[in-house]
Amino acid sequence: MKNRTALILGSLIIISLFFSFQSRFFEIAKQIEIYNNLFKELNINYIDEINPGDLTDKAIKNTLKNLDPYTNFFNEQDVEDARISREGEYGGLGISSFSINKGMVISEVYKGFSADKAGLKVGDIITTVNDVELSSTEKSQFTQMLKGVPGKKLSLKVDRNGTTKNILVELDKVVINPVPFYDMIDAETGYIVLTRFISQKATEGVVNAFADLKKRGMTKLVFDLRYNPGGSLYDAVNITNLFIPKGLKVVDTRGKSQKNSRTYKTNKDPLDANIPIVVLINGRSASASEIVSGALQDYDRAVIMGERSFGKGLVQRYFDLSYGTQMKITISKYYTPSGRCIQELDYANRDPKTGKVPKFSDTTLNEFTTKNGRKVYDGGGVTPDIVSEFSKKTDETDELLKSRAIFNFVTDFTYQNPNLSAENYTFTPKGFNSFKEYLLRKDTAFISNEEKLFQSAYKSVENNKIITPEYTTIIQQLKAIKVAKIVENEDLISKEIENEIVERYTYKEGMYKHLFKNDVTIKNAVTLLNDTKKYNSILKK
Repeated sequence: MKNRTALILGSLIIISLFFSFQSRFFEIAKQIEIYNNLFKELNINYIDEINPGDLTDKAIKNTLKNLDPYTNFFNEQDVEDARISREGEYGGLGISSFSINKGMVISEVYKGFSADKAGLKVGDIITTVNDVELSSTEKSQFTQMLKGVPGKKLSLKVDRNGTTKNILVELDKVVINPVPFYDMIDAETGYIVLTRFISQKATEGVVNAFADLKKRGMTKLVFDLRYNPGGSLYDAVNITNLFIPKGLKVVDTRGKSQKNSRTYKTNKDPLDANIPIVVLINGRSASASEIVSGALQDYDRAVIMGERSFGKGLVQRYFDLSYGTQMKITISKYYTPSGRCIQELDYANRDPKTGKVPKFSDTTLNEFTTKNGRKVYDGGGVTPDIVSEFSKKTDETDELLKSRAIFNFVTDFTYQNPNLSAENYTFTPKGFNSFKEYLLRKDTAFISNEEKLFQSAYKSVENNKIITPEYTTIIQQLKAIKVAKIVENEDLISKEIENEIVERYTYKEGMYKHLFKNDVTIKNAVTLLNDTKKYNSILKK
């Protein structure tokens, strides 16, 4: 009787699962058919010509945007851009850039590559490529126009502070170095900065830098992951493996299906399992950076210093689609060796009315323990063992740092100071006053929520010219309130501006040399490493 009951229950479960699967499959097929019919009728009957590829691209991307910012569709050009980002090699000018309606603004020039040799500068706006006006070209095509086979020549028109310059440039093979700087801080302490987890290159770069510094007498290490947005999961595991023994779990991923769940362990003997390490992180250290810092923290292998990290605890994988397109899908969350998921934003519970995404860090966080029994917590990124001495960031400062206001201010600064010697440059309080005036009088990039709401209300008034004087007065008052809030973080913002100015004149390498000599957090890391008793006490319960 028991066997019969079990057989009936088992059969009912199988039947239920079958019909559930059938129902889900039917719903998917139904929605695809609806879209196909809509797309066909639109193409046949819409009064104007439409671009089918562009329409589909936008439809898919709008469909995905309410999931999370990492699940994306990649058209053929997007696929190539993503490959370059992962592999760090391409035929191009040797620049980073962002798009505006007028063209492409150069945000970084890589030293020694073709753009640098041709005299292009950060802040230049590329407006024309081979007689093609970028203002009348799809933004999605901009980057492709500046890439190609090394040796290919491009004729550019560039807007530099309102003056048009004609520049002939030849494409190079551009190789991005994820370890742009390393050196000895003193006779015993080495410093390595890792800016991206580019597949294989990141591990190779750290290994080479570490080996060279060991030859030069390194017995302690400052490992800088600040501003590192992440990248290759495999490199995160391999770099962690440089400092912890073989056979230990670095991270495990947990997805909806078993195939998207996996445990990653170290599989090699470490380079050095005992050297004292301080790892530096900040609010823009994300993803793979958090895997490394989280694992080293969980094993009490390094002291983590700086600011709380970004909080990206999601893992993506690329899937090939038809006609050379791809989709990057968030397939799992990752967990550090202690069991923490450091994801900050809870996309699954987005407010359907406002679109606001709640933060895990706003709720009660779960407690975990490191190897030595120290308390650590999930949600909201990796919390440092020693927090930087900068004042707590206001919301306005966060918005300022996300905007391009500092970039634009420094561009103006370089136009006004073309021959500045930036080797020992310090951004003074007088300079900060100039920055405040810039935000009040000239800036259009850093806009507070209050300003946005007031501007929207002003535009909605049918005859708004009547209230223009009052509008101008109130906008200036809102700007003054905004600027007063960022003054609370003058120390942090001044350092951001100072570093940006130094980089404009001396490239990334010069900026890291400047940090190396002047950065308070690096100095604090060295002080800690020189105090063996305090260093060891932090890593104990």
